[in-house]
Amino acid sequence: MASIPVIEAEVDFHVDGAGKPYKTWYTIFGTFPSPNGIRPLVCVHGGPGVPHDCLLAIQNLYTTHTIPVIMYDQLGCGRSTHLPEKKGDNDFWTIELFLLELDNLLAHLGIQNDYALLGQSWGGQVAAEHAVRQPKGLKSLVIANSPASMPSYVAAIQELLNEMPPDTQATLRKHEADGTLDTAEYQQARMQYFAKHMCRVSPPPPELMACFVALKQDPTVNHTINGPYVFKRIGPRGTWSIVDRISKINAPTLLISGKYDGVPASTMQPFFDRIDKVKWVTFAESSHFPHMEEPEEFLKVLGGFLSLN
Repeated sequence: MASIPVIEAEVDFHVDGAGKPYKTWYTIFGTFPSPNGIRPLVCVHGGPGVPHDCLLAIQNLYTTHTIPVIMYDQLGCGRSTHLPEKKGDNDFWTIELFLLELDNLLAHLGIQNDYALLGQSWGGQVAAEHAVRQPKGLKSLVIANSPASMPSYVAAIQELLNEMPPDTQATLRKHEADGTLDTAEYQQARMQYFAKHMCRVSPPPPELMACFVALKQDPTVNHTINGPYVFKRIGPRGTWSIVDRISKINAPTLLISGKYDGVPASTMQPFFDRIDKVKWVTFAESSHFPHMEEPEEFLKVLGGFLSLN
């Protein structure tokens, strides 16, 4: 199998009051622009505050469907500019910031008039917020493993917690209540939950482990927007909801979830109910990362959708 051409580069990202431009690092898998005029797919990773590594399996879409795939590290993580001095700054780390960063990248690449967009987990929230603004260049949208409302998500994952073994439940509840999140006992219980509802591949893929390492090294963005917990949200993301604006999404949309997803289906249902042109695929052997858990089937579904839209 021929290797995939890869480009890595940076783009300046100007933020009001920053005094200097920040850097958004990005990579392109495949020949870009496509000599056949094939629309590129831009991928928005989750977290927030973890790098694009979690999405690396999607690069193989170029091999299967010759679709160029663009990934980037959002501000504050990966190879983009880190800003640890802004930890806890809710006025800085807004979803609007990440929307501006996405727009800046699209314009830099010259694809703002013709692109497909995939957002996974937190990235799905960014992608949905982008889509409700009805950008003319957005030709197709993929929302993967992402809730339409964070309050409904927090409520739904309590049910997942209730399904865990009683001793695991007790450990997770105790340490989240006490704030003792660095204990070995809590970390072990959390990984038991993750093995069921985040990634069912054992051992976890290296690219997923790289994201956990990156998050531990610099939790600035994640702990500001989310807070450090699994089963509650204390940051500004905790009140986020797009339910009453979903109907503004006018791009053909593919919803992706896993049967055992840590983002339960009930939290994605509003997207299916309120988007006019929408398809929903649930992967039977997957949880939160179907592109890692069922990669061949995932690429078949994703490539088929993008080829038709």
